[in-house]
Amino acid sequence: MVRDMQNIRVNSTGATRGAFASLLLMLAMATPAAFSADTAPASTPLPWAYAINTPGVEFPFQFNVPLTVPGSDVAYTFTNPRNLYDPPDWHPEDHPEMPAIVAQGRNPGVFACGYCHLPNGMGRPENASLAGLPREYILQQMADWRAGLRQTSEPLHGPATFMRAIGATATQEEVAAAADYFASLTPKPWIRVIETDTVPETVVAGWMYVEAPGGGTELIGNRILELPENLELTEMRDDRSGFMAYVPTGSVAAGEQLVASGSCRTCHGDDLRGLGPVPGLAGRSPSYIARQLYDLQVGNRRGLWSPLMQEAVAGLSLENIVSLSAYLASLEP
Repeated sequence: MVRDMQNIRVNSTGATRGAFASLLLMLAMATPAAFSADTAPASTPLPWAYAINTPGVEFPFQFNVPLTVPGSDVAYTFTNPRNLYDPPDWHPEDHPEMPAIVAQGRNPGVFACGYCHLPNGMGRPENASLAGLPREYILQQMADWRAGLRQTSEPLHGPATFMRAIGATATQEEVAAAADYFASLTPKPWIRVIETDTVPETVVAGWMYVEAPGGGTELIGNRILELPENLELTEMRDDRSGFMAYVPTGSVAAGEQLVASGSCRTCHGDDLRGLGPVPGLAGRSPSYIARQLYDLQVGNRRGLWSPLMQEAVAGLSLENIVSLSAYLASLEP
């Protein structure tokens, strides 16, 4: 069955992942003209959180052969792995039936939610994990995007611009259907936090850090590097393949102390898994958490509930943001 110019879905009995001849995949996500100047330096003091594509990074992708992933009984033959209106669903048994807006989106302008956030809702470092977020929270954030009240502190960070466009274009019915779906999902362990002093040398492709081909190592410094556990599976958008986050040695304990002495649990719950319409923080992407803390601190998130956070984040140093993000990511979601 041909699916919207991207995939031919076939019975994969006997098919294997051996169809991949290369270790890595093409990562350079199709970049809108607005971001063609991706050589510009990051405009925030947290460039690692707002990953900007490294020019010219491209790895071979296998086209026109059936590809499979572990634990799936389907195969996809890709003709365009970056079709934002037709992401693969490798494990349909893992989640409820996706509404059309999540599975295919609406062309033009409203991309399939499942492309970026994945069918399981756990997302990737460049976007948000939506699984299990309160319906009311998702609806409010989409309203904030629509009203221009959510902005990114790094204009070259493409995913945030995509969300502004989607927020302006999606109908209330589409937003409600997506909110119902993602709120119904149960978040799962997705990020393996690794404390370290050194990290692999990296490049950015598809708005995500990956190991530089033939690269060495370097000091981590005061930053977090979030990389896929398995690059092939991540680029095939396998929603059973998660991420690892390299964080500075001692940052998890430092973040735990900040939470213990602060007010995070008052709103986000004793277990930091959410309270009423307030989102859970436990086990979510540290890159995403850091971006939101900084965006709130500098006033680029100005939505209905943002004032509740602005006082809490006003005094955070960059080191505090790293430590908080590392600790929250280390928790069970």
